[in-house]
Amino acid sequence: MKILREKNEEQRLLEERERLIKQIAEMSKESSKFNKSQMSQIQYGLSEELDISKYADPKFNSMQMSQIRLGLKKGLDVSRYADPKFDWSQMEQIRYGLEDGLDISKYTDSKFDEAQMAEIRYRLKGNSDISRTTDSKFDNLQMAQIQIGLSHNLDVSKYADPNFDHNQMYEIRLGLENGLDISKYADPKFSPMQMEQIRYGLRKELDVSKYADLKFNYKQMRSILTGLEDGLDISKYADPKFSSHQMDEIQYGLSEELDISKYADPKFNSMQMMQIRLGLEDGLDISKYADPKFNSMQMMQIRLGLKKGLDVSKYADPKFNDLYMKKMRLELRLQQL
Repeated sequence: MKILREKNEEQRLLEERERLIKQIAEMSKESSKFNKSQMSQIQYGLSEELDISKYADPKFNSMQMSQIRLGLKKGLDVSRYADPKFDWSQMEQIRYGLEDGLDISKYTDSKFDEAQMAEIRYRLKGNSDISRTTDSKFDNLQMAQIQIGLSHNLDVSKYADPNFDHNQMYEIRLGLENGLDISKYADPKFSPMQMEQIRYGLRKELDVSKYADLKFNYKQMRSILTGLEDGLDISKYADPKFSSHQMDEIQYGLSEELDISKYADPKFNSMQMMQIRLGLEDGLDISKYADPKFNSMQMMQIRLGLKKGLDVSKYADPKFNDLYMKKMRLELRLQQL
């Protein structure tokens, strides 16, 4: 019996060898249709005794062939994705779904890219309701925001709109979670960062109407928001003619109860405003340099001279650059000592 079994095994191996030789011979005739990488995948399949007919087709590139071969190795129904309309990364997501026993029909559509497929597969694996997210008009990040909203029992209809990017959806979702009036900013015209400033103001129960306007960028909005938080008269600077940095300087002046009328003018840039504000804080005669003909560095040299009680008239002239002014200031200081 042992001898008979050995002979049967030898016969089986001989037949298998002849089959492989025949397949390789046939492949050799067709090899001109396949490139080196494709041939490698076919040869791997032969060595693994797989049904290479499922992918030995030049319409599949080597990466697609690899995904089909891996599915065959796992005993999967590769017919669900062995289609050249799917790129290799889409095939991979479908293969993963088959391995996990998921209802891949929810995403086996070439209109979904790999990232969208991955998001839907992830949600299926978690037994989530994906009925609102399986729409190719949403990218994977938008899908994630909608899915999170659904899991939190939110009215996702407020932001399930492809006109909102995922960051805007995130801001609207946070507003809904906090019970805020998201109508104040749920507009795709607002950037996510503008939305964030409005949402923050709503959380603080501030009058966001003072800055929830497209004419303000998010930095200007933040400056106005800070002023409202501090109880300042934001009307002094809540104007798009001021940059956010200019707004900040006016805000600092209001906080210190300074006469901001001396510099709350768009003709001064923020650095010039700062020099005038510092002079006001020190009780200096800022009239000596509060003039846009002086740049901020020149203003600083005049301010420092005034602070030391120097006769700044000796160099307070826009024809002198700041380095010359500094030299003059130091010389005057030396004479003073």
